[in-house]
Amino acid sequence: MKAMILAAGLGTRLRPLTNDRPKALVEVGSRTMLEITLCRLRNFGVREVIVNAHHYADMIVEFLNANHHFDMRIEVSREPILLDTGGGLKKAAPFFLDGGNLEEPFILHNVDVLSTIDLARMMHFHTEQNALATLAVQQRETSRYLLFDDTGQLCGRRAGRDGKADLVRPTQKLQALAFSGIHIISPHVFAKMEEDGAFSIISAYMRLAAQREKIVAFRADEYYWRDLGRPESVTQAAQDLDSGAYPKA
Repeated sequence: MKAMILAAGLGTRLRPLTNDRPKALVEVGSRTMLEITLCRLRNFGVREVIVNAHHYADMIVEFLNANHHFDMRIEVSREPILLDTGGGLKKAAPFFLDGGNLEEPFILHNVDVLSTIDLARMMHFHTEQNALATLAVQQRETSRYLLFDDTGQLCGRRAGRDGKADLVRPTQKLQALAFSGIHIISPHVFAKMEEDGAFSIISAYMRLAAQREKIVAFRADEYYWRDLGRPESVTQAAQDLDSGAYPKA
């Protein structure tokens, strides 16, 4: 099984922790975000991972080498110019298309989220739904919502609680949910990516949803989840690790 970890961002919200390192190497407790994410994926059964990198990319390569790639096959996709989430994934397409197996879904996981979301259950749901992409979502406050219809299919997005809905598909009933930064995606998505250069994967999903492609919500309300985008969030996450709210293994 394959996965991609999105780790190329500058980590500006994490300063001063990212003054001398990429956000992927910021420590939560005694472990880096990258190590925590890699170990979580490995425990799920992932053995091949690609990590995109821009800011301090050499440090990421050195870290992986020093840790013997955590007994996984890990490639680093260097981005001299930031490509955003969609552009970064599209650049990594050969990693997922190698071997020609278009039927095995892969995981796309932000490096700066900590969660106990059940990836096995999510993968089963994705397969059962025969979806192009499945997005782990929760009912919580956020600055940007994804909008789903009553069947759980993506139909739009909205900025904040009171922002205007940007709908790409008509629906009678909207569910506004917060995205967790974890996707399960069919490799068929690469043949449908018309965008080039730097672009958001969410924008690509919006276009695809408008074309009736199946982008679905996996409800993950019962699981622990924390965004690690700010220093205070990293501090809280370290406390969660110490208290057992998030398992260390």
